[in-house]
Amino acid sequence: MDTQTRTQRRSGRAEASSSERFPLSGLLALAMAGFITLLTETLPAGVLPAMARDLDVTISAAGQNVTAYAIGSVIAAFPLMKATAGWPRRRLLLAAIAGFIISNTVTALSSTFVLTLGSRFLAGMVSALIWALLAGYTRRMVAPHRRGRALAIASAGTPVALALGVPAGTFLAQVLDWRISFGLISVLTAVLAIWIRLAIPEFAGQARGERQQLLATLRLPGVLPILATTTAYVLAHSVMYNYIAPFLGPIGLGDRVDALLLTFGALSLLSIWIIGALIDRHLRPLVVASCVLFAVATLALALFAALPMLVFVSAAIWGLASGGVATLLQTAAAEAAGTAVDVVQSLFVTAWNLAIAGGGIVGGILLSTAGSHALPWAALTILIPALVVSIAAHRHGFPGTAGRHAREESV
Repeated sequence: MDTQTRTQRRSGRAEASSSERFPLSGLLALAMAGFITLLTETLPAGVLPAMARDLDVTISAAGQNVTAYAIGSVIAAFPLMKATAGWPRRRLLLAAIAGFIISNTVTALSSTFVLTLGSRFLAGMVSALIWALLAGYTRRMVAPHRRGRALAIASAGTPVALALGVPAGTFLAQVLDWRISFGLISVLTAVLAIWIRLAIPEFAGQARGERQQLLATLRLPGVLPILATTTAYVLAHSVMYNYIAPFLGPIGLGDRVDALLLTFGALSLLSIWIIGALIDRHLRPLVVASCVLFAVATLALALFAALPMLVFVSAAIWGLASGGVATLLQTAAAEAAGTAVDVVQSLFVTAWNLAIAGGGIVGGILLSTAGSHALPWAALTILIPALVVSIAAHRHGFPGTAGRHAREESV
């Protein structure tokens, strides 16, 4: 019996055992992986001024640290997932975790802008593996009727990072130094590696005959609408979120960035709780509601930026809209994928991070040319296609409850 066969048999036993109980510790470990991934990705948004001063570049240039991370993910997502399709899943996850330790440590110690960009690019590459693995790993750990709830838990690291991680990192940057924030992420990542080794079962990779081709995957019903919605939504979010600090400065809230991000993140936590309770029955209405609420928030930021209270209210609505959107879109993608879940998730990661990279570029150009007041108007314009597609894709992509049940039965 070869090594792959033994791994597949152990994987089958692990899947059967996991589906009989609810593996909360393992799901929370995956949530922690998502927390660290998103914190690494978005922390520069809260420390841009300090990072720019320290690296002797403009704020717009410092914002490209987010872009470099996203480009790394875009370039690496599908090729890395294809190259490692046969690897045991936990081994691959731990390799990605080790990559985060290296990249964040280099970011914390770097004294040059080019080296910092390189470390961010590496972080983006390994994040592509983690995001591509997350949904498939979660779905293999639980019974089918618990998959929505399980993915909501495993995705909870995203709003927690926005609610607590980024504001805490921003606070540390103001009180001490932005480098300390990245150093602490490395320490947390080392702890996470031990947790994953103890709490998460090993699953086999895909046999060669089971691996899906890119074009065949793109032709699966619903995949393209989900990717289109993801791209538009995240691009709109990225235009605003990456440059929230320079947006708040001219309206007299430059010293309240951490408070506003905390407001955003707190409502993001509420969002993930709501979605965790409703996603298995109401995926489509939740996606449409997320787009509508985000549109309302960006319009309010565009019209009422001079009123601090309404800016905070808009941030709260924005957090409520977007806190669980990754869970919603990942769940829709996983259900549309069927057995091609890892390939579709790698495409999902590519679309997500391409949008983040685009947001960094578009936001930087707008900031340098039109000024910060143009950011919410741009975000609102970009968001409209996401709303249109999410409404139109009622048969495939974001079907109602009856359509989802029919698809599950056919799979």
